[in-house]
Amino acid sequence: MQRTPGNIPKETMTAQDRQVINLESIPLPQLQAIQQQLTEEIQHLTSSFTQLKQAQAKFADCLASLDAIQPANAGKQVLIPLTNSLYVNAKLADPDRVIVDVGTGYFVEKKVDDAVAFYGRKQAYIKANLEKLQETIVNKQQSLRTLQEFAQEKVLLAKQQQALQQANGGGAPSGADDE
Repeated sequence: MQRTPGNIPKETMTAQDRQVINLESIPLPQLQAIQQQLTEEIQHLTSSFTQLKQAQAKFADCLASLDAIQPANAGKQVLIPLTNSLYVNAKLADPDRVIVDVGTGYFVEKKVDDAVAFYGRKQAYIKANLEKLQETIVNKQQSLRTLQEFAQEKVLLAKQQQALQQANGGGAPSGADDE
């Protein structure tokens, strides 16, 4: 990983964040504000990741439910899933067609094969977004760690300079840059 002193490594940033920031020129309170902002972003992204995982599980359940619909069950009493935990006893009138939740409260009647393809596409889309989101979260976490390390170094340096000034009788620091 390429790293220059006081700069966040390029490899730890997402494409939209790619800019080198010289951390040495940022005062400590501003570094702490940036840390807080990064922490909040990571929490939001993690929450989004969890919601996408839940949607992925929902689509997997829908596909599993479609597998249970067999032409041999036409006209027979079967348990039909309304939700993950609610099933109703019903007669399967047409095993070739199902009602599909396409989102935002809309339902569409589709052939079973079309419904399987629909949920397969949804799963693939979510999987791709989960991978991108995971990469973004990891990059933001790495940037946060780098920022935290630099802020700790800056606090330690300030304490050392203060101790040196007190040891010299409160005079100006000897050859040290004032942060």
